[in-house]
Parts: sequence; C-alpha cells; structure tokens
Amino acid sequence: MRETPNFNGWRATILHREDSMTERLARQLRLLGLSVTLQWQPLAPNALPDIILVDADQGWDGLLPWKGEVAPRPLVALLGSEAPGRIAWAMQQGAGAIIAKPLLVSAVYPALVMALGIHSERTAVLEKVHHLEERVRLRPLVHAAVLQIMAARKVDEHDAYTTLRNCAMKRRLPMEQLAASIVGGAEPMPEAG
Repeated sequence: MRETPNFNGWRATILHREDSMTERLARQLRLLGLSVTLQWQPLAPNALPDIILVDADQGWDGLLPWKGEVAPRPLVALLGSEAPGRIAWAMQQGAGAIIAKPLLVSAVYPALVMALGIHSERTAVLEKVHHLEERVRLRPLVHAAVLQIMAARKVDEHDAYTTLRNCAMKRRLPMEQLAASIVGGAEPMPEAG
C-alpha cells in the first residue's frame, strides 16, 4: 500500500465495554469519516464492518467470528496490558495494529492505516499461496499431458514439455488448463516444435 487511505464512508465496530475511552475513540473515528458501532457482544459473521477495533485486554475466543484463519477485515487491538497472553490473543485474532490504552487520539489514524496495510499484505500472500497450491495440485495433469505428447509425437520429455508450454503461451492459457484439456480429450494434441 503506497498511499494513505481515506476512511470516509467506512463502517467501524468497536468491540469494547462503553466508557470514556470508547467515547473519545468513536468521536475520533467519526472525525475521520467512519460510521461507528459500539458493542460488547460477538460480531455476526454475515454483517462484518469495514474495520474492527477490539478490546484485547478482555476479549475472548468467540468474540470475533473467525478462528485459526486470516481475519477477513482489518483488525486493531485496543490494549492496556503488557501481559504476553493478551498480546498473543490479539495476534491470534489477526490484529494488524495496536492502540495502547489509555487512548491518545493521535494514535488512531496511524493504527487504522497500519491495520489496513497489514491486512492487504496478508490477503495478497494468502491469495498467492492458494494460487500456487492449486498449480501444485494440478501438476499431475501437466505430467500426464507431457506423457501423451511424448507418445503421440515421439519426442523426449523436454521437447514434450516445451511443446506444451509454447502452446499454452500462444493461446494465453495456464499450462495446467491446457494440460487438463489435452488429458480430457477436449483439446487436439499440439504440434511439436
């Protein structure tokens, strides 16, 4: 993320018991253009806000509707404790930034930017991992297509792989997709060369 975001029109939920700190936090978020909801009950998984701020001092498992996965929204931990268990809990939930308690309003915007940036990076890495896992899962199809090209064109493995790769590049298709079509019989055997 290269530019600082504009949070105007975003929805934020503060998961914290209401007190003077949450009033100041909500006021600062509204000044930044966010609409704010304050609650001290678990979030509904089907109605997530754009950004979540959670009390990491008193938060519990089940307060956030995900477990053991990347947080689906940017998450800021509100933390007044130095207890390692509370810091670990915030990290396990996917917090991308921390606002220390007692609240300094000057810490709010930087924390939102950090949480958004970290969330964007985590999401991009996760998408890349899923893409690479899918490609690895489909490698047997590529191997099967190479074997079919070797048998049909009487070429060695290197030439068969080169033929498959060149054909995929010409058609602007992923090799795995072309290999699946060849193995499935939907695609004619590519010409060697």
